[in-house]
Amino acid sequence: MTGLLSTCGLQFQDWSAPYRLFSQDRLATENLFTGVRRAVLNSLPDQAPLCLALDDSVFRKAGAKIHGVAWRRDPLSPPFQVNLIRAQRFLQFSAAVPVAEHAQAIRMVPVDFLHSPTPPKPGRNASALELKLYGEARRQASLGRQAVARLEAIQDSLPPLGGGAARPVRLLVDGGYTNQTVLKHLPPHTTLIGRIRKDAKLYYPAATPPGRRGRRRRYGELAWTPEQLRQDNAVAWETVTLFAAGAEHLCRVKTVTGLLWRTAGLGQPLKLVVIAPLHYRPRQRSRLLYRRPAYLICTDPTLDTQQIVQNYVWRWEIEVNFEEEKSLLGVGQAQVRKPAATQAVPALLIAAYAVLLLAAIGRGVGSPAASLLPPPKWSARRSPIRTSTQRLIHELRAEVWGRGLGLRQGNFSGFMTPQPLNQKPEKILPSLPDALLYCNG
Repeated sequence: MTGLLSTCGLQFQDWSAPYRLFSQDRLATENLFTGVRRAVLNSLPDQAPLCLALDDSVFRKAGAKIHGVAWRRDPLSPPFQVNLIRAQRFLQFSAAVPVAEHAQAIRMVPVDFLHSPTPPKPGRNASALELKLYGEARRQASLGRQAVARLEAIQDSLPPLGGGAARPVRLLVDGGYTNQTVLKHLPPHTTLIGRIRKDAKLYYPAATPPGRRGRRRRYGELAWTPEQLRQDNAVAWETVTLFAAGAEHLCRVKTVTGLLWRTAGLGQPLKLVVIAPLHYRPRQRSRLLYRRPAYLICTDPTLDTQQIVQNYVWRWEIEVNFEEEKSLLGVGQAQVRKPAATQAVPALLIAAYAVLLLAAIGRGVGSPAASLLPPPKWSARRSPIRTSTQRLIHELRAEVWGRGLGLRQGNFSGFMTPQPLNQKPEKILPSLPDALLYCNG
């Protein structure tokens, strides 16, 4: 909060009004992402589905009296030792926005953000009624229920396509959201693509023989588990092409269509996709190592396999969003403790981060013609796959502070003779514009 006030030049004025803006619920966080969603939809082609990545994250906190702080599992703890940290829990949706690098290249932009704390547990002397109410509140505060509620709110805010048809939505989730709560309560026109356990029990549709009496079977014979399908040599591998990390890659997959899963329900046929483990060399001339295989399910059996794999690869971008929000923007570092402020302050920062990404995508930042700042010497000879968020912040500072620092916003003539710089000066002279525009803090 003090950093925001100092940036706006309000460090010598009374700060109580800005604090009341957040602590007394005067900021409508529901409307912060309305313009972001509208811009995302305008960037999509006609009839294209809206791909939403869903995930949750924790923000570390030291104070025990901050709203929503509880002991939670540390995601950075090693697999052999689970550590606990004091942290707040947040839920985020990010939408895939196409960029000009490649036909399958995207950038995830946050379109919804929700603080999702767990209710406080009653004491050991609590009555039976208090324990019952606590159990119900805990079920309502589960991540699956809150994710479904936010997904319905996002779909209600989407304008219809031409002819009044609803825009299709593809929800990209990891194994934590491929559960009964989400699968059985998906809104209409929503396709879920998520990971599944390797030992999940899948079934074929039941076939009722003629003349059989009694109750009709709901599930048929037991099918392969995802791991058994991967190891079965009778099923041939297929090769699909996907785009990731700035290049096209070949990926081997196996698919089975029309399976049923008790977790998803009887009326939800699924498509199972098994991705073969990728081989790699940690160094030159070393032996080949293999990563773990991946097992995906899709609630739309008619969806193309290449699209399923490509869309799920896009989901990794939401992890990049979380990393940049914490390390570059400092989301979660503001010292606020009221319930309204714990939702409004990070939501405002993430909405500003989304607007920055959309502005960069629309303006084409990254090309030499669109850049205001020359790249540093260590990165001048290579063209990056895409512009980093830190570079976008540098460009924003150059636009906002450039005139105040006396820097030119462009040359009137293309005929310019650059002056060679002294590569080995006797004395290093500090530069205020360079310190402000290129700093990474």
